[in-house]
Amino acid sequence: MAELSFDSLVPGKPTRIELNGTPVCVARVGDEVFAVSDTCSHSDASLSEGDVSDHKIECWLHGAEFDLRTGEALSLPATQPLQTFSVVRNGDTLTIAEKE
Repeated sequence: MAELSFDSLVPGKPTRIELNGTPVCVARVGDEVFAVSDTCSHSDASLSEGDVSDHKIECWLHGAEFDLRTGEALSLPATQPLQTFSVVRNGDTLTIAEKE
């Protein structure tokens, strides 16, 4: 489990955190926050260096897009989904955890 501040997240600018040694990409879209695996399922690239638009994140290396809500790969060259994580907001505090 990892905690961070909602206000520390800039909408559209993903942030990388560590969760039990696993890199996780956290992205704010409006008042919603999503957490997915930080490593692109196509190549060993950090998604937190990519671009967020609507509910999608684009890998900076080859342009693969993923749905932040489901982890689904939306465009080639990626075909495998990303792991998604639980995000719970309590006021300004966000708790990121592995889904059970």
